[in-house]
Amino acid sequence: MSPFATPAPQWRRSAHCGASNTCVEVAALGGSPLPIGARDAKHGAQSPVLAFSKGEWQDFVERTKQGEFDL
Repeated sequence: MSPFATPAPQWRRSAHCGASNTCVEVAALGGSPLPIGARDAKHGAQSPVLAFSKGEWQDFVERTKQGEFDL
């Protein structure tokens, strides 16, 4: 492997997803100016990836914990 190669993202999803593929996966995007990626698990590697800054992601997580996006 080249010393300049960027490792492939290690996509993770919640343990609550179980066998379902109706989840979002999240990964660190090495070498990207927007280092947090999110994608639709049901499309896997074919899914478009949304990229966020660390600040944007932290803001999203905090707002989610506060219930701002609850249905």
